[in-house]
Amino acid sequence: MRINLANVFVDDQAKALRFYTEVLGFAEKEDVPVGKDRWLTVVSLEHADGPELLLEPDGHPAVRPFKKALTNDGIPAAQFTVDDVWAEYQRLTALGVRFTQEPLDMGPVSTAVLDDTCGNLIQIAARH
Repeated sequence: MRINLANVFVDDQAKALRFYTEVLGFAEKEDVPVGKDRWLTVVSLEHADGPELLLEPDGHPAVRPFKKALTNDGIPAAQFTVDDVWAEYQRLTALGVRFTQEPLDMGPVSTAVLDDTCGNLIQIAARH
């Protein structure tokens, strides 16, 4: 068994695609029209055949209150691995990304939390 697909609920798929590809650096994998929405996934440039992240519309009535509760409590919707949290923090900050948690060293791991502009907090993490 292995992970093939995970999702984040986004308030605007086009805006999410721009952020996740142009800012975070993922690559678009699938873009299939599904009614008024799209089956829209991105992948790591390093693992183009690896797990996909579905940029899923947050239109279901339960999703927006759930996302708001997570964000209000500072809970990330997803975590992405990076080689160096401090370097990624500096790169993304220079691109205008807002962080809700600056890099924090916690023993064997460093983390930071950013706002994905689509209603989610995303944690980046690196093992030392």
